[in-house]
Amino acid sequence: MSALKIRPATERDIDLILQFVRELAIYEKAEHEVLATPDHVRNTLFGANPAVFGLICEVDAKAIGFAVYFFNYSTWQGRHGLYLEDLYVTPDARGHGAGKALLQHLAQIAMDKDCGRFEWSVLDWNTPSIEFYDSLGALPQNEWIRYRMTGDALQALAAGAQKLPA
Repeated sequence: MSALKIRPATERDIDLILQFVRELAIYEKAEHEVLATPDHVRNTLFGANPAVFGLICEVDAKAIGFAVYFFNYSTWQGRHGLYLEDLYVTPDARGHGAGKALLQHLAQIAMDKDCGRFEWSVLDWNTPSIEFYDSLGALPQNEWIRYRMTGDALQALAAGAQKLPA
């Protein structure tokens, strides 16, 4: 494989980002959950004050992967952290260092921004990714349970409801 190039995503990459998001969702057996539109991506990644950022990985000017990340904050450390929301490399480009290159690039961003942490989540059944992350020295955080609220539950809480009606 030729040399990898990692560059910041631009507004011209919106359709590519959405393509990669769909491919990742198919791999994760959750294509039905993809609701993002070009306008969503434009507003969140390329609006006036973006809080989320993207990277594109290329070989010979052909995009083979992407990463989307944002900065969070640790009150215990008193420092920002970098959270990797998505990392995806096309199946035909896997095993040639693109995923590792993207993670190294993100680790360098975290160091440059004085982040105390670099974190991400992985589905518990995704053995190839878990083995890859383990090989890099990343450690699973088993003591925390991740919670999520969407849809009716989110709306009910925002409206002040104590509990969703059954």
